[in-house]
Amino acid sequence: MEGRRYARDVQAGNEGIEMLRAPARKAGLKTEFHLLRGNHENRIAVAIEEDPRLEGSIGLHDLKSPDWKVHDFLVPVWIDGICYSHYFYQPLTGRPFTGTVDNRLKQIGHSFTMGHQQTLLYGVRFVASKSQHGLVAGACYLHDEDYKGPQGNAHWRGIVVKHDVRAGSYNPMFVDLEYLCRRYEGCSLARFKKKNKIR
Repeated sequence: MEGRRYARDVQAGNEGIEMLRAPARKAGLKTEFHLLRGNHENRIAVAIEEDPRLEGSIGLHDLKSPDWKVHDFLVPVWIDGICYSHYFYQPLTGRPFTGTVDNRLKQIGHSFTMGHQQTLLYGVRFVASKSQHGLVAGACYLHDEDYKGPQGNAHWRGIVVKHDVRAGSYNPMFVDLEYLCRRYEGCSLARFKKKNKIR
């Protein structure tokens, strides 16, 4: 049963990666795509480490991402002066930075973008006349998570478009799923979910 669930999860992930990449490929755009692996992908490596018998039957090789630059879990990636990682942690303890985005900006010390948390946090500060931007955007899915209960699923979900990115500075545009549904599906998010039987 676990093997079947693993196969379904991997297939869904591979299909999702291809859906994200396909429009640019079809249009012939020479766009760079970066994929930062997260803690869910890292569970594969952890499972093999805990039970070496799994080696060869499962592995990160199952995750297909052609035309993407793939970055290992928690390895920082610098692009245009912004540091990206699944999350950022305190070097001496290995524990993730928590608290307000302003507090994280002070501790991390440069522009950063991360996911991991199912929320939206954004802050900007100015240091020596340059802006540093902190962004946590970790939810862009349609379904509700059962484990979060009836009160835990009311959080922002969407994408963030960064305009005029230069040396770690940018103008953010927050685009939630409600807008995307109305713009590209011609209906509200609630109606789209009902039509597609997404709970």
